[in-house]
Amino acid sequence: MTQQAPLAVGLDIGTTKIVAVVGRLNEHRKIEVLGIGKSKSLGVQRGVVANITLTIESIQAAVKMAEENSGLKITEVMVGIAGQHIRSMQHSDYIMREDAEAIIDVTDLDKLQKNVHNLVMMPGEQILHALPQEYKVDGDSNIINPQGMYGSRLEANFHIVVGQIASIKNIARCVEQSELKVGDITLEPLASAAAVLAEEEKDAGVVLVDIGGGTTDIAIFKDSIIRHTAVIPFGGKVITEDIKEGCEIIEKQAETLKVKFGSAWPGENKENEIVSIPGLRGRPPKEISLKTLSKIINARVREIMESVIAEIRNYQQNDPRKRLIAGIVLTGGGSQLKHMSQLVEYLTGMPTRIGYPNEHLASGYVKELASPVYATSIGLLSMALETTQHTMAYDPAEMNAPLPEPEEVQEEEVQEEEGSPTQTGSTMAPPRKDPIWKGFMNNIREWLENDEDVE
Repeated sequence: MTQQAPLAVGLDIGTTKIVAVVGRLNEHRKIEVLGIGKSKSLGVQRGVVANITLTIESIQAAVKMAEENSGLKITEVMVGIAGQHIRSMQHSDYIMREDAEAIIDVTDLDKLQKNVHNLVMMPGEQILHALPQEYKVDGDSNIINPQGMYGSRLEANFHIVVGQIASIKNIARCVEQSELKVGDITLEPLASAAAVLAEEEKDAGVVLVDIGGGTTDIAIFKDSIIRHTAVIPFGGKVITEDIKEGCEIIEKQAETLKVKFGSAWPGENKENEIVSIPGLRGRPPKEISLKTLSKIINARVREIMESVIAEIRNYQQNDPRKRLIAGIVLTGGGSQLKHMSQLVEYLTGMPTRIGYPNEHLASGYVKELASPVYATSIGLLSMALETTQHTMAYDPAEMNAPLPEPEEVQEEEVQEEEGSPTQTGSTMAPPRKDPIWKGFMNNIREWLENDEDVE
């Protein structure tokens, strides 16, 4: 015997990992995570699919693990998208209503939004989101929801997110060829925001900075409305590359150094703090100063934050009404670097905290899911649960299957093994529902059905 339950799946296709999370809302509208799968991302570079075959294999591995952990057959997913091809813009549009004596309803809002999607984009680009901000009715401005009002002219300001068609199609094709249906595609910083930001922060003004493996995603909220988005083509992976080149070691050792001993603040390390890197194939070990390591990390983090600050200034444009009282919320794997929040607060002069995606999780979740690493995954699941109208069949006997042990879902632990560095010397001290353009998904399905070639 089977039962029906409103379940959904979030699929985070990242540069370093691919995560599939299955869950549902309980009676308190908290997310119950029923299964999670994770695999190493082998075909994605800086948020963009570079190898379709490898990406499909990674997606299938993550989904298979999530199915085994949950006892469910996954058929449809909410997919996140990022990458350096993403850009945003502001646009105002309006419609003239035939009957000013009839109240404004959802039909009018849909008609206005369709006007926005008739905008001519640059060659090879497609609108991902057209997010309404304030409305105007017959000249009356700053209206959040005009439904139920009377008027002849309906106008709105939109925040428009645009992406490259080829990159969007590649993401969709990888999911479809993994025998999954694309429920929706959403911008990843919007998903992360749904997981880690409080409504009070969105209202006061806040900057979300999601430091992933390949990109750093930015979303700025004010008055509970999305105001600005951006994607910076640098993330945690480029920090690892800097350590690799600067210390002349292999990538695996560089990643281990970053995770175990890395700090974004050089001042905390003393000159005599040294780590020893075993040599390759019998070569003598290499000694690396932790102060040197933190200087390498600090230089790259400063560069990333310069781009973040530039985006904040681009939004504010010397307008004092655009003050971001809630400051900055850091999330993503890169936010876990030691002293990251202190450095960001020092560089920006804005209050900074680390965002954990545990606010919307029901009690009893595996504690590793509260890590900033899973912010986008939990956010995608949250958005999927808010928008999906579908149900999934499941066997009640399988619903009590235990979730994976922490070591199966957490980030790869650094093991003390041959080739790992050792230290010597002194010792170191409820989600908002954002509108999604359904016509965009129809375009994706048409592309896939026509089986057009993707460059």
